[in-house]
Amino acid sequence: MELISIIMPCYNMEHYLYKSVSSVLQQSYPCWELLIIDDGSCDSSPSILRQLAKQDARIKPIFLEQNSGIANARNAGIRSAQGTFIAFLDSDDLWKPTKLEKQLAFMQTYGIDFSYCSFVRVREDGTYIDTKKAPRQLNYQELLKKNHIGCLTVMLNRSHLPQMEMPQIKHEDYATWLFLLREYHLTAYGIQEPLASYVVRNGSVSRNKFRSLLWIYQIYTRQEKLPPVVSVLFLLRWFLRSI
Repeated sequence: MELISIIMPCYNMEHYLYKSVSSVLQQSYPCWELLIIDDGSCDSSPSILRQLAKQDARIKPIFLEQNSGIANARNAGIRSAQGTFIAFLDSDDLWKPTKLEKQLAFMQTYGIDFSYCSFVRVREDGTYIDTKKAPRQLNYQELLKKNHIGCLTVMLNRSHLPQMEMPQIKHEDYATWLFLLREYHLTAYGIQEPLASYVVRNGSVSRNKFRSLLWIYQIYTRQEKLPPVVSVLFLLRWFLRSI
């Protein structure tokens, strides 16, 4: 069986860790390692991680000395990962029990290096908000128009994608997907079934759409080297689709 390395950053997530980790423990596919990177938490997260690691040897905490941001935490996990496949799950989000099994089978059956899936959004109390339907496929040009890929749904074949560290910028996941599709001339493929739940927390920075548009503009111009006029046109399309 192929080993799947799951990358989970954690910063002061004592109230959410157990649920997120439980959704990994409940996976029908058993061959995984869960790398939980504590990014200098000052709550009880480190002690919770040590307890969880004692309960299951597949849970492998990594403790960073000081808080350095989610991209750095994910990169620390990627560098320590032993699996052929990499998956991402934040420490407040959840997977359905068949997520890893179905996604790995999908990738192996069709020879896919980059996959994602639909997901549902829920409130902190678990009540349903909506479903984000995954497009069946996305190439670089399509992904420039809007990020349809939820980080918690992504699985990558690292044996074919050796460069996958995330940049130290806002919307680091979107920047990474763009880089991978462009650098390796890839098409990413989506599973229509929602296999994950994204928890929308009050005060989440991702909810500020105008600030988010600024971050996306910086990705377009600084990383992707798009002309400012082209970047603005992409942003306008993005904004109109978000209304």
